[in-house]
Order: sequence, then structure tokens, then C-alpha cells
Amino acid sequence: MNPTPNTGALAGIRVLDISRILGGPYCGQILGDHGADVLKVEPPQGDDTRTWGPPFKEGVASYYHGLNRNKRTMALDLASAEGREALLALVAEADVLIENFKTGTMERWGIGYEELSRRFPRLVWCRVSGFGADGPLGALPGYDAAVQAMTGIMSINGEAEGGPLRVGLPVVDMVTGLNAVIGVLLALQERHRSGRGQFVEAALYDSGLSLLHPHAANWFLDGRAPRRTGNAHPNIYPYDALATGTDPIFLAVGNDRQFASFCRTIGLPELADDPLYRDAGSRSVNRDALKQRLEARLAGFDGRQLVEQLMAAGVPAAPVLSVDAALAHPHTAHREMVVEMEGGYRGIGAPVKLGRTPASYRFAPLTAGDDFL
Repeated sequence: MNPTPNTGALAGIRVLDISRILGGPYCGQILGDHGADVLKVEPPQGDDTRTWGPPFKEGVASYYHGLNRNKRTMALDLASAEGREALLALVAEADVLIENFKTGTMERWGIGYEELSRRFPRLVWCRVSGFGADGPLGALPGYDAAVQAMTGIMSINGEAEGGPLRVGLPVVDMVTGLNAVIGVLLALQERHRSGRGQFVEAALYDSGLSLLHPHAANWFLDGRAPRRTGNAHPNIYPYDALATGTDPIFLAVGNDRQFASFCRTIGLPELADDPLYRDAGSRSVNRDALKQRLEARLAGFDGRQLVEQLMAAGVPAAPVLSVDAALAHPHTAHREMVVEMEGGYRGIGAPVKLGRTPASYRFAPLTAGDDFL
């Protein structure tokens, strides 16, 4: 297979990714998908996620494969003077540096932001951290699940009668990676005006707090502590997983018009005029009674067929799919959200689509022994 040509929006931008684990590498992968020339510098033992398996491919864990395509790789021991000298030569050619070392580490090595920004004033330095460098929690290590716990995410996730529950994917890490991308792009855009790079920081703690909508907005307004509502939305109803005669479905009714259409589709048009349910506020307050009535009715429906009817009627609804079923769905293929490359690599595609300069997948994550340099 011929290499995919690089016509991405960031072609010509050089990124030095010396980060590890998830948030920083995810940032680097997105930049690489959109054309940046990304060099991943790992310690001699490799990124920790190379061992986060099984499953493994050629000795490298799937976790690493999911975050490190479109990157050249090399190993440097930055704790050594030779490694730091080699890094400086790479920074001289870079537009962006991504790192997530423990606060103070690079400064002790003499290659911190203040030093490098003096030597390379156009450099955009992106730091992914747990809590930032200062403040009551400054410089402490941060991992996704711990930050989910500390920012309140676990407290609002799970069934009402259950305990706090971790979201089943590293949502804080992933969003921090996305925020890092946003920060890098903002800094590169500003550099067009000023000719100078700047420091960009994306902290897991900040990202976790930023995800709290609408729970934070609710608390700011009425002062009541948010509570767990299971699959149901805290503000609107029916926005919940509902049982049918076969498979459960998720119903996402966002306004009165959609509710009326839903009621007609299931043969209960009178519900839309019932004072208990006729507007969003009433439906939210009376959600328990409404759910009981709806599931009694939906017991006579085939879930998959009902979803098709509801969607055709303009009512947002969905089957509750497993991960493998979602990845095999025809629309996933249509949206080019599964990438397949030579050598058996498969991964999730770029979620941002650009019409004129689309993302490209030029090479898969490198395994032990690969060398682009």
C-alpha cells in the first residue's frame, strides 16, 4: 500500500511529543492526523502504556496502539546530559513541544519552559498536568480515575440507589488531550500575529470540572447538591434508557414537539396534553410516574423496530449497542471512524472532519525495533 499523502491542515508544523500515558499522546496523535510531523520521544524503557495489556501486538499493548499513530519515534534518556543535548537539537527544529513530566523535573534538568522559551522564542510549549504547578493541589500527580473522583464526576455517575461510579472510559484524560489540542492551535494562531510562542497548560483537574454541565449550572442556580440519576438526565425527561418487549432503547426527548411525536408513535397521544406531562418542567418533576407508564406501554414493542419508527418521526432514539456492535455499524464505516492500515492496524478515526484538508493516516504506531530516524 502506498503511503497516504500528507495534505493536512497542519502540514509543515513540527511537533515534539515527549509526553507519556494518555492526554499528551492523544493530543499528539490528533495533531499528527491533521498533518503535523510528530516525533515521539520516549525514555529507553518506552512509554508506560506499551505494557498496558493484554491484548498485545508484537509485544506492544493495544493501549499504546490507540494513541500513537502518525508519529515517528525515538528513545532518549533525558536524565542524561547526552539525552538533553539531543533534545535541544530537536527543539530547535520544532514548533510545538508536548510534555507531561512531573512539575519541576525539566527545570531541574535545565530544559524547562523559561530556559527554552528564551532560546527558542517561537516555541509553543504544551504541558499536560494533573493539577497545574501551584495552588493547594499544585504539582501533585493526577490520573483519570482519581480526578473523576475529586472533581465530582463519580458522585453524579451511577444509579440513584448505588454508590459513586467511575465513568467506564478515561473521559478526563481524553478531554484534557482535546483541550491541549485547542490550546496548541490557539497559540499557533496567535503566533501568526506576534511571532512568539507561549506556554499552554491543560490540567486534568480543570478538564474534569469543565465536564460538569449541567450539574454545576444547576448547583450555581439553586444550591442543591446534584445527585445520581442513573441513565436519566437531571433536567429533562424522558431522556433515559427504557425497557421494551425486547431490547432496551435510549430515548432523548428534548422538547415538547418531540414528546408529542413520541406519544403519537407509541399510540398514547393523550399523554402530550396531560397536565402532568405537557411541558418539560412537568415531565421532569413527574418523571417516575411517566417512566412507569411508558415502560408499561413499550413492553408491547420490539425495541429495534421502535427506534426506527421514532427516528423516522423525528424523535431522537437509539438502540443500546455494545462496543463491538457500534464499531461494526454501517454508519461507523460511512463516517470513516474505523481506520485500517497495512500490517493489521485498526483504530478510531479522527472525529473532526475538514472538507478541503482532511485528516490522513500515514503510518501506524511503531513497535519495538522500528526506527524512523
